[in-house]
Amino acid sequence: MAYKSLFSVLTDPKLIENTLAHAIAMADSVDAHLDVLCLGVDRSQTGYYYAGANAMVLQETIDRAQEDAKSIEEQARDILGRSSIRWGSDTGVAQLADIGRHVAAHARFSDLVIQPLPYGEDRGAELEPVVESAMFEGQTPVLVVPDEGEPKPAPKTVMIGWNESAEALNAVRAALPVLEAAEAVHVVVIDPPTHGPNRSDPGGLLSQYLSRHGVRAEVDVLSKTLPRVSDVLMRHATDIDADMIVMGAYGHSRFREAILGGATRYMLEQAKLPVFMAH
Repeated sequence: MAYKSLFSVLTDPKLIENTLAHAIAMADSVDAHLDVLCLGVDRSQTGYYYAGANAMVLQETIDRAQEDAKSIEEQARDILGRSSIRWGSDTGVAQLADIGRHVAAHARFSDLVIQPLPYGEDRGAELEPVVESAMFEGQTPVLVVPDEGEPKPAPKTVMIGWNESAEALNAVRAALPVLEAAEAVHVVVIDPPTHGPNRSDPGGLLSQYLSRHGVRAEVDVLSKTLPRVSDVLMRHATDIDADMIVMGAYGHSRFREAILGGATRYMLEQAKLPVFMAH
């Protein structure tokens, strides 16, 4: 399956240019249509206002969100209008608690969602639910792009974080167009179980599956020599000069990852290269 319908949600003026640079490059590379949703986010918590103030303050925050959406759309249309791709834009306003519904309604009719890193300094609270709702409610893979570096819509070297989970396999299947076009694919297995069914050949079945799609993959078995799995993955990505990481997302519950951390959250905090994720 080729990516013919791409989608991005724009909520932060500071992140528009970089996000669209990656999305436009991908759309141009695969001859796809790019849709963008310019969303003004009402971040108010109406339940905490003093009595009698709700309606007045709510209207004020909605007006501000509408102004934000209009400003974001103007900036996005200016950038998209200077590109050579096919594109469309939509605008809207959503409360923070309800943002997932709006994102999922668009994402579910897309092949790939392209978003900025949801964690880090000066990141809005809406970025995390945008990524999560695209994957969970929209059932669409997400390409999370870093703040720095040139877009690489056709990565030459791709690294797969493989742990035999359903999430990782879904990510690999969704990323097949990228993997088939890559020059080198590394299947990275960290501390494979010594008593598992594939203990004698970790990553072997995935490598066989990929080979039937014309993908030549190497299997790299690593030890967890750093405190976090994400640290090992990022270090190995640097060692092999990877252009993209493919991995499953939220193998634990989102609540557990939010409170205790996890490979998904840590990866999306420190990634210096695009991360292709699916649940």
